[in-house]
Amino acid sequence: MGLLTWLIVGIIAGWLAGLVMKGRGFGLIGNMVIGIIGALVGGWLAGALFNIHNAVSGFNFTTIIVSFLGAVIILYIARLIK
Repeated sequence: MGLLTWLIVGIIAGWLAGLVMKGRGFGLIGNMVIGIIGALVGGWLAGALFNIHNAVSGFNFTTIIVSFLGAVIILYIARLIK
């Protein structure tokens, strides 16, 4: 995935995860970081648990869903630590 695609998917996934988790919000940059980390975590979990390789590949619905689920997991863990 290109840098621009990572940023766009990160913004979308982070924003959606923030809405679902009803947080106070992290702003544009925070949402982007949460979404990109969520894409990494979601892609790793999809490969490790469900044997789905290349779950995060380009700008498509699957990538956004996997990134969103990873971002929700990241936010959930962050709330447990906080």
